Amino acid sequence: MLIHPDRLFPNEPDARAVARRLYGAVRDLPIISPHGHTDPRWYAEDKPFPDPATLFVIPDHYIFRMLYSQGVPLEDLGISRRDGPPSERDARAIWRRFAAHYHLFRGTPTRLWLDHTFSTLFGFTERLSSHNADVYFDQIDAALRTPQFRPRALFERFRIEAIATTESPLDPLIHHEAIRTSGWHGRVITAYRPDPVVDPDFEGFRDNLKHFGEITGCDTSSWDGYLEAHRRRRAFFRDYGATSTDHGHPSARTADLPRPEAEALFRRVSTGSVSAEDAELFRAQMLTEMAAMSLDDGMVMQIHPGSFRNHNKVLFSRLGRDMGADIPSGTDYVTALKPLLDRFGNERDLTIILFTLDETSYSRELAPLAGHYPALKLGPAWWFFDSPEGMRRFRELTTETAGFYNTVGFNDDTRAYLSIPARHDMARRVDCAFLAHLVTSHRLDEDEAREVAHDLAYRLAKEAYRL
Repeated sequence: MLIHPDRLFPNEPDARAVARRLYGAVRDLPIISPHGHTDPRWYAEDKPFPDPATLFVIPDHYIFRMLYSQGVPLEDLGISRRDGPPSERDARAIWRRFAAHYHLFRGTPTRLWLDHTFSTLFGFTERLSSHNADVYFDQIDAALRTPQFRPRALFERFRIEAIATTESPLDPLIHHEAIRTSGWHGRVITAYRPDPVVDPDFEGFRDNLKHFGEITGCDTSSWDGYLEAHRRRRAFFRDYGATSTDHGHPSARTADLPRPEAEALFRRVSTGSVSAEDAELFRAQMLTEMAAMSLDDGMVMQIHPGSFRNHNKVLFSRLGRDMGADIPSGTDYVTALKPLLDRFGNERDLTIILFTLDETSYSRELAPLAGHYPALKLGPAWWFFDSPEGMRRFRELTTETAGFYNTVGFNDDTRAYLSIPARHDMARRVDCAFLAHLVTSHRLDEDEAREVAHDLAYRLAKEAYRL
């Protein structure tokens, strides 16, 4: 048996029995995936995935960052350099390298996700290793060639009710258009991620602003034209199902500058050399501007701060963005969000979902903020902490102050398509285990726990993201 039926449940028999019952009631609920990074091209073209390495290893930074930490060059895992020298192209060789290092994932959530996928989708009962790497490769490769493993068939097999991808304002959304005109009824929507035209430190920022103006017909050299370009592009994204925006800023800092100061700041970041303070202040101002737009158009706002992105300078210069070198940093919320909250925190028609990579802020800042301001909700344990222990800590540190209903359930936030059911299953198991402890310590009746389990697995995400 590759995965145990009681994994992640309490050891204590009474609590384990309660967790089993709660999990049985939510195990087969549809998946709401309101924030993620799967490729819309998959659903538009519905082509077979090429091979196991291309599906599992090459796109998944959870996998390749671990191997890189142990000295495996990313080029040996099929990742191409910016300057074009060939990387490893033999999918079987990449897979064998991955299998030989599978022991590195012991105790990690990645191991749980992978074993769940290998067991439930491909029927494996023996752990992956260098000894059975070719057996794994051949069996997965053969399955990928069948109609049952095409993206749309998997979408239905996974019981996905809705999934959101994430695109830049500069994206023409041609794949979403292809999905819409294909006649397929799977609900794949987009989300508005404006970082390339909001962050002055984003590579090509000035060129991005110019292109932003070209595709919107707005004068993005002026403050008013720039803001109007955002409004038009948000409306375009809403036409393709978008219900949310997403903001991956280095910090949670917000600002609410008087109009003349905001105009002057925009002129500086769009035309002259940009200081670190001006870049941070502009990002801060734009979070408040995005909140104003969300209040107008109803889009849910997600703030994902606190990641020092592309920390490895050498890797970034050689391979580009998103190579597993993003590192969490300490994040202030109470002071940083004050300007935005002074203006919009009491708005009941606005939803701002806060995430963190700084767990010390959960009980000290985030739970008290979300437990007070009507506009705020807490996103689930994110990125480095979407793990069994991270999810458990999230519930322990936030529930006493914010309760369950100032959170938004679970989202998988992944580009690893086949891991989506495993991630949701993990979240459901951890939540059921947490609820079982409340039941067996007589703080919650089991009928209440069953209702909460359903809400955490399904209803809260669907309602918070307006799906």
